[in-house]
Amino acid sequence: MTESSPLPEAAQQDSSIFNLPNNLTIARIMMIPLFVAIAYWPPALGINVPAISDNVIASVGMSEFSDSLLRHLLLTGVFILAAITDWLDGYFARKLNVSSAFGRFLDPVADKLMVAAALIILVQWHSNIIMAIAAIVIISREIAVSALREWMAELGARTSVAVSYVGKLKTTFQMIAITVLLLNWESLELIGYGLMVAAVVLTLWSMFIYLKAAWPYLKQSG
Repeated sequence: MTESSPLPEAAQQDSSIFNLPNNLTIARIMMIPLFVAIAYWPPALGINVPAISDNVIASVGMSEFSDSLLRHLLLTGVFILAAITDWLDGYFARKLNVSSAFGRFLDPVADKLMVAAALIILVQWHSNIIMAIAAIVIISREIAVSALREWMAELGARTSVAVSYVGKLKTTFQMIAITVLLLNWESLELIGYGLMVAAVVLTLWSMFIYLKAAWPYLKQSG
């Protein structure tokens, strides 16, 4: 889930919620139903099939795997497109020097929803303890850090839990791992799991950094 960097304070407040960055964020949210629909409809298109081998990729016409391969390619394409819009909305917000309360609220929500949807689907396809732990850790971390940021904002100390380098690195590993596992290619499966394990480690590390920064405030609250 993407760590959204704050915009410069000089950014102008846009009274319209339908500026270009916000439209891209809204488009990303609208991709989620499409993503889920591709994953589960129609059910005959290879739900929970074994990882697709390189030999099958070389012979897309094989009837028992061609539909499944198409599904995974489409899913991966939608997820990558969502990741691109995530980068673009931040880029245009800085380029056009626009900011809105609606955008600051919606952007991190859109990121979390897409990643959560992808993780839940991957847990069904890869029903093992690695994927289960990864989904639980990543989703739980986002809930915990979001609650922590909201509480810190109430104290006027939100910058104390600002985005860290580790958080951005975590996001990079997480997005690549999900992309690789969505492809469901046998030759890339081990790489996907390795990246996911690294993402989980970085997720826990980044959460520790946030908690460490907030700990003095947590101790003071009565």
